[in-house]
Amino acid sequence: MRTSDSLPVAVIGAGPIGLAAAAHLSAGGQPFIVLEAGDGVAASVRSWGHVRVFSPWRYNVDEVAVSLLAEQGWTAPALDGFPTGNEFIDLYLAPLAEHPAIAPSLRFGSTVQSISRVGLDKLKSEGRETAPFEITFLVNGNLQRILARAVIDASGTYRSPNPLGSGGVPARGEAEASDRVFYGIPDILGGHRPRYSGKRVLVIGSGHSAFNALQDLSELAGAGTVITWAIRGQAPDGQYGGGPADQLPRRGELGLSIRQLVNGGTIQVETGFHADEVTETAAGLVVSAAGRSLPAVDEVIVATGFRPDLAMTRELRLQLDEVVESPLALAPLIDPNLHSCGTVPPHGAAQLRHPEPDFYTVGMKSYGRAPTFLMLTGYEQVRSVVAALSGDLAGSLDVRLVLPETGVCNGPAADEGEGCCGGPAPTGVEACCALDAEAKAEGEPGCGCGPQTPERQLITIE
Repeated sequence: MRTSDSLPVAVIGAGPIGLAAAAHLSAGGQPFIVLEAGDGVAASVRSWGHVRVFSPWRYNVDEVAVSLLAEQGWTAPALDGFPTGNEFIDLYLAPLAEHPAIAPSLRFGSTVQSISRVGLDKLKSEGRETAPFEITFLVNGNLQRILARAVIDASGTYRSPNPLGSGGVPARGEAEASDRVFYGIPDILGGHRPRYSGKRVLVIGSGHSAFNALQDLSELAGAGTVITWAIRGQAPDGQYGGGPADQLPRRGELGLSIRQLVNGGTIQVETGFHADEVTETAAGLVVSAAGRSLPAVDEVIVATGFRPDLAMTRELRLQLDEVVESPLALAPLIDPNLHSCGTVPPHGAAQLRHPEPDFYTVGMKSYGRAPTFLMLTGYEQVRSVVAALSGDLAGSLDVRLVLPETGVCNGPAADEGEGCCGGPAPTGVEACCALDAEAKAEGEPGCGCGPQTPERQLITIE
């Protein structure tokens, strides 16, 4: 028996994926503790609580968590409904956090500072696999420590937004203008309405967060709000998504709505814009790119995505992709430079593990800087990880996940008009592209570019 076997599993983050991990650990009879930096459950979700998600309830709940809640007489919402972030918390996450199997193990206001092996820095190898993890965290300014036999990092990325600067670092003057720059999706039609009503607003970013902000701003156009949308691409057409082909209809509708607002002149688009400077002038904030300046604005909304905060894991031996900053084996499945068509192939503990034994990154943080993540993916991740931690190797490898298609292919091949992932599939072959056809010919479930026919799928581990 290892010296750490009697210790709990530490879960970092009490968001939807962290709480799902807690539910699976509880169901498996494994002791655990959940450390959450916020003062309540799913603090990051609460930050965008006004936003209505484009995935229905059926894609937002975990099966084991639902079973736990059902024991307490919980009434499930209509599975085809679309919750706001606040409804997601109030109707599902908060009751789950209050469940007697989970609540005693939750620690709010606990900000993790570091994760290491007891008495061993990153250089030390002898005895590493049997040494417990030591987690240092702040509570009300006081440093505390706990020991754990394993760590599931579900801390997310929402607290680490990408900067306005297109080079991955803050633009010149960005920090100085911080009181007029918002990162994420502000509550434009609610608490933040006075900040944007009748103002000149610049939105930077091309994903669904930007779309949500643009759509809300359009509701204020009648009050004099002037909207500018800056993207790095040369034309907005490729940003709108799959439209009717998207298997999440609300996601497709959102892109179509923005297209209509652009075509109707409500939104002014600036293309090929790589911001590198923000200047405060008498006329307002001026954002520039290589000497090209946009018209002055009163407010800037930065919706350029998020990145993982890796500081807490500095003393752990992690194997991260140098581009995406995700676990190395997961990166080829999610790297937007390669392709982002269809769905991500099922993956679990085998793709999420690191050279540091019994440490796993899950949820949005496992995707590193990749832009698109569905909660259903995280739920299957933690199911697989908890199975691995319980010694159920077969269960951890039997990874089952079917995600809705986006209806769009992005990537080098798609940009060149050749079809994504190596070009179109051969005539008469049931596949979405050449690489998908090759994978299926070799007995694999597919390359991840499109629908994979088996409802329950198995990842083959070499």
